[in-house]
Amino acid sequence: MEVLLLLASPLAGAVLLGLYGSRRWAPELNAFFSFTTFAAACALTARVIASGPVLVAREQLFIDPFNVFLVALTALIGLTTALFSRPYMRVEAEHGRLGHGRLRLYHSMYQLFTATMLLALTTNNLGLLWVAMEAATLSTVLLVTLYRTPASLEAGWKYFILCGVGIAQALFGTILLYFAAERVLGAEGVTALLWTHLNVVKAQLEPTVLSLAFVFLLVGYGTKVGLAPLHNWLPDAHAEGPTPISAVLSGLLLNVAIYAIVRCKVLVEGSLRSTLPSQMLMGFGLLSVILAAFFLWRQRDIKRLFAYSSIEHMGIITFAFGMGGAVANFAALLHMTVHSLTKSAIFFAVGHAAQKSGSQLIENIRGLITVSPTIGWGLMLGTLAILGLPPFGVFASEFLILTTAMKQQPWATPLLLLALGVAFAAIFGKVQPMVFGETNVRRLPHAPALLPVFLHLAIVLMLGVFIPPYLAGWYRDAARLIGGP
Repeated sequence: MEVLLLLASPLAGAVLLGLYGSRRWAPELNAFFSFTTFAAACALTARVIASGPVLVAREQLFIDPFNVFLVALTALIGLTTALFSRPYMRVEAEHGRLGHGRLRLYHSMYQLFTATMLLALTTNNLGLLWVAMEAATLSTVLLVTLYRTPASLEAGWKYFILCGVGIAQALFGTILLYFAAERVLGAEGVTALLWTHLNVVKAQLEPTVLSLAFVFLLVGYGTKVGLAPLHNWLPDAHAEGPTPISAVLSGLLLNVAIYAIVRCKVLVEGSLRSTLPSQMLMGFGLLSVILAAFFLWRQRDIKRLFAYSSIEHMGIITFAFGMGGAVANFAALLHMTVHSLTKSAIFFAVGHAAQKSGSQLIENIRGLITVSPTIGWGLMLGTLAILGLPPFGVFASEFLILTTAMKQQPWATPLLLLALGVAFAAIFGKVQPMVFGETNVRRLPHAPALLPVFLHLAIVLMLGVFIPPYLAGWYRDAARLIGGP
């Protein structure tokens, strides 16, 4: 029941907001459906904690410790982003950037995007997972191009073409996976794409076919993660779309894509009995971290700056999953959580700062601490958190990843430390004058929604000091399920 409500709520919201999304009360209706989805996610989480993994809808939906915390995280950030977008989108409308039709499109596609992400996380069918990822791409293309400016249309086309090519690679990988599974499952061929069935027989699957399938799956879903050199769409999509969409792209969609890769890695590694998938993940992850760190120096747009930061952190997470083992997987899951919360909080603060200054260019945003101390402190604390300063949770997860790398992959540790140092200098050097410089920016007609900013940062601070036992239990169970060398 909880799973069906979880998926039905955003779908119903998409339909209703498609009809009434331009009304004055549409932002509140959007927040209401997001709250209903969050309540269903909480109920589902409690059920999984109490009773263990859940299989429903003729085994088409499957929830276990690995995806249940991602479901809860997605629903939480979906709710806080909906709350943030209430005053933000009203200001955009009053500035003449959005008309009634585009507001309706925004609210409807926001709920549809939420539904596709939750379906991708909860489905047991790897074919349905591919469909959900494709639907997420199509809905977010419409959101990225919402302003209909030449730059946003270019960003939308780049996003659509690159992710379309990537998702086609993932489809071919899924077909190869089905080909290998059907030969083993035989008469059960109709269930050959169900992850739970594949996980049981993974040792019997043809290794050559599985290794080829994983290459296509990693390239395909890796494009959605933003792994280098497949990352080109991500900075443009973040910079040109509405800020609430930047928050959910960076905080949620990238997590869902890496979740798909890890689910496939479990199967392929069990079939190959080799470290090839892990080595590929470490290679792509390390390349992403290094490339993004140096690209940070060249950015003049604040949203592009933090988009490259997302590429860097996705690289860290991918590298950690590649190392595998209980500690590295635990650290990767923790980093997924704190990165999502911190980066979405940063984009909330950046959105309000850009509205105040009338520009996304870093050189035009100055003195936020004077004009709006809450926005200034929100941006500065979020920046310090994402840069890995203690006692924030990002420090804890990066510390675990680095110490594990020192033990398991000592050759990579200096490269990671160099990239983190370069990223720290680049981001802090650009954000510091934005917060503490001199300015003459104007006040906004609507009070900014800053509760989500400090709520997220408070959770990230708590996770750096104390991880609740039930949350630590989720991470440990999921880390064991993922396994690794």
